[in-house]
Amino acid sequence: MEKKRLKIAISYPPLESKKGTPLLAQNRQFQWFSDPTYIYPMIPASAATLLKENGYEVFWDDGIAEGLSYAEWKERLIREKPDIVAIETKTPVVKRHWKIIDDLKSNYELRITNYVLFGDHVSTLPEESFQNSKVDFVLAGGDYDFLLLKLLKNIDDEGAPKIVRDDEQHSLDELPMIDRELTKWKLYAYKNGNYKYTPGSYVMNARDCWWGKCSFCSWAAMFPGESYRVHSVEKALDEIGELIRFGIKEIMEDSGTLPIGKWLEDFCAGMIKRGYNKKVVLDCNMRLNAIKSPETWRLMKKAGFRMILFGLESANQKTLDKINKGLKVEEIEPVLKMAKAAGLEPHITAIVGYPWEKKKDVENTLDFTKKLFRKGYVDSLQATLAIPYPGTPLYKYCKDNNLLLTEDHNRFDQREPVMKTEMSAKELKKMISKFYRSFVTPKFFLNKMKGIRSWEDVKFYGRTGKKVLGHLTDFS
Repeated sequence: MEKKRLKIAISYPPLESKKGTPLLAQNRQFQWFSDPTYIYPMIPASAATLLKENGYEVFWDDGIAEGLSYAEWKERLIREKPDIVAIETKTPVVKRHWKIIDDLKSNYELRITNYVLFGDHVSTLPEESFQNSKVDFVLAGGDYDFLLLKLLKNIDDEGAPKIVRDDEQHSLDELPMIDRELTKWKLYAYKNGNYKYTPGSYVMNARDCWWGKCSFCSWAAMFPGESYRVHSVEKALDEIGELIRFGIKEIMEDSGTLPIGKWLEDFCAGMIKRGYNKKVVLDCNMRLNAIKSPETWRLMKKAGFRMILFGLESANQKTLDKINKGLKVEEIEPVLKMAKAAGLEPHITAIVGYPWEKKKDVENTLDFTKKLFRKGYVDSLQATLAIPYPGTPLYKYCKDNNLLLTEDHNRFDQREPVMKTEMSAKELKKMISKFYRSFVTPKFFLNKMKGIRSWEDVKFYGRTGKKVLGHLTDFS
């Protein structure tokens, strides 16, 4: 008798909340956004493609990006009749996912055999989900694509482990190129604050950050620096070419940190040689002290790079040392100056609410970012609350020093501090608002108006203004 072909749904159930839209997929941090943003989930998309290539039927099921209600999503799941539902989860919403799994398990119309959870939270605390829900399997590790395939290949074996781990460091070149149609890339092509030009999409040529030691990063626990792996340059370029054929105008390279050195030089040379630099612009994440050569920044600009996202986090050396950032304050400004001089658009991130920082420390970071804007070295900024996710060194530090205000997962969602600090929740939110207001000055708008070259620029600045207003609402 021929074995049944399994159907797998890779699902993002709607999470209805007055707080807004959940920023869950492809995120190192979780937030509720007042102004919806949808980010293409790279590793789950890779998983969907890998399963399809291995003969499984795959249903891409993002109820969040599709704007479905929970009832609509559930009805669709009943119609689709998958055998297995795999759900990405994170700390602030894991309890909601437990309830969803239990609800689906109790529905007689849904004859789904197995439910699977994956993500940074369950990678750290896999047993917890079995204790609190009727989930069947947990993927404990960041290579969700390889792990999900491993699970499916062994799912019928008696005694198959409920927690699926994989000690092997897989080569990323083993993976097929992501099937963008299967994974409904257009859902994520427009409502994303990173894009100046749309439609846009994502690539991820490394897992994940070659530093991989920052104490607050939930992905560093899944992808420590020593496990850093990259796609070959040729594969990376081939994927860019595929996206260009889809008509995509801007690509976010969302590795935790873009590969540098020879890989970056060869990639830039390939972008120029293939003429891709004239057809698409690129954005990426970069460590502030990674590139100290003006020539490299100029090469990146020539190759088509536009926005460079830098994790500044703090302007206080004590904090940079405590979060194991591997960065000196005096390294920050010269690098931003070089990147800007090359014609790139630096974006910086700042985090407030570290338990050891006093108000004057947060104000120091605020003043530092104001100075960077005044000098014209940065173009945009994102400010967030420090959240100690389980599995991170920051979480252990808080536990060891009795610094947690709560251990309720639901409250780790950036809407309130969960660590004891000198500043109140109201003061911290007010300070985040000050970060966003710090660069919205007449000079800032004048400089942006001078830089307008097309209708795309006008639309981008309109979207950016809307996002800033949304962030002010998020932290009101």
